[in-house]
Amino acid sequence: MTDWLPGRGLRAPELSSQTVTLAVAAALLLAVVGLHPVSVLPVRSQYALSVFVVALLLWLTKPVPYAISSLACVSLLYALGVVDSFEAAVSGFTSSLVYFLLVLLLLGNAVRSVGLDTRLANRLLSPDSTPRGAFRSITRNVLVLALFMPSAMARAVAFIPIVEEVTEEFDLPSGSGFERASFLLLGHINPIASMALMTGGGMALVTSGILATSVRPLSWVEWAVLMIPPTVVLYVLAAVAAGLFNAVDADSTVDPDKPGIADASADGELTREQGFVAAVMAGTVLAWVVGSFVGLPEILPAVVAVTVLALPGVDVIDADDVKGLSWGVLFLIGATLSILDALEATQTIALVVDLLARFVPFEAFSHWQLVGLLLGFAVAVRVLFSTGSAAIVVILPIVLRFAETFGVTRLYLGLAVLLVVGSTTILPFNTTAVLVSLDRGPLTNRDVTLFGFVTMGLSLVVVTLSWLFYWPLVA
Repeated sequence: MTDWLPGRGLRAPELSSQTVTLAVAAALLLAVVGLHPVSVLPVRSQYALSVFVVALLLWLTKPVPYAISSLACVSLLYALGVVDSFEAAVSGFTSSLVYFLLVLLLLGNAVRSVGLDTRLANRLLSPDSTPRGAFRSITRNVLVLALFMPSAMARAVAFIPIVEEVTEEFDLPSGSGFERASFLLLGHINPIASMALMTGGGMALVTSGILATSVRPLSWVEWAVLMIPPTVVLYVLAAVAAGLFNAVDADSTVDPDKPGIADASADGELTREQGFVAAVMAGTVLAWVVGSFVGLPEILPAVVAVTVLALPGVDVIDADDVKGLSWGVLFLIGATLSILDALEATQTIALVVDLLARFVPFEAFSHWQLVGLLLGFAVAVRVLFSTGSAAIVVILPIVLRFAETFGVTRLYLGLAVLLVVGSTTILPFNTTAVLVSLDRGPLTNRDVTLFGFVTMGLSLVVVTLSWLFYWPLVA
């Protein structure tokens, strides 16, 4: 990217897109600080918005690592006087959400490090005599594993070799209907299952945290009651669509004398280490259920589980696991929460909503038109992000503010945003599981985009039915 100048210890930087991004971010910041272009907003609100936009620009284009851009942006909050102290600038990093996600990542690594993910997948999988039956079996078991493995990425990695082995067992050609449908399942549909439980992944955790602050806290059991039926219906509909669109073969059979995946799954009992991790995970899930009734914070059972797995003599979680965490994503979430705290403290979000209401006749929209408009905004922003959880952190507080202003039920809207955002993968980088399935499978960028619109459309149908009939019944 750079060259040494002859006889000098300096580099001549190339004019890359990353350099342009940094220049644009700096120019935007200088323009706001020097000109105060939006006269209808207080200066502190203008500064807060400028930091917000610069952060989005840096996170989307990634000219520097997430951790660096995140620290730079929270430092700007303090340097520009948006907040009164550096402690206030980094308030998001003290959120329990950041630490809850951290311990869940460690638990996911523990499951993977002992081989429990692959062992569970193999044991659960029992292919039928046709590729269509095998696809249905994989669909069922990916959904079941979502209860024990919070990471959609981990589930995708665990099932990819199984899909490849089943494809070989049926002697199917590369790019067969079974293989294409299976990789769509692992990439697009698999992450949907993570929304069923509050502890199912980053998107659910972020949404529950924001709802707890802006609307009301939801217990683990309340979340399960509200979200399991819509999530399962959406998951099943998307899986059916993947099977139909790819015409999964229902005629091929397996040679009964050919050793297959069913034999591989019956390779003895769990090892001592795998059994111990499975018991710890089962105890953690049980503690989450019981804790919902007695008021126990969800983070405590997860912390206990991580501590037990890291004890001397157990050593399932060690220093390498901590080093290997996605620290950049954790920094991004902490910084985003800090910026949102600053936007709230300066009443910037309320001022922007009021300003938009002057120019856009929101009052003229019907209830459902307004909901559709807000969900459309959520999808538009989602497409720009590489993780659903980061998109929700940005989108949801703004959407909930509009909902409060115009009388839309905020709880339902928050859950609807999660379902729609979590089901929308238009670009491959929108979801890590899709990136993996695109890399390892026969899918193309066009396949990713087209099926992303299918899952988004199905999510809108499920949201509408849930809003009208199911959520009012159980909320």
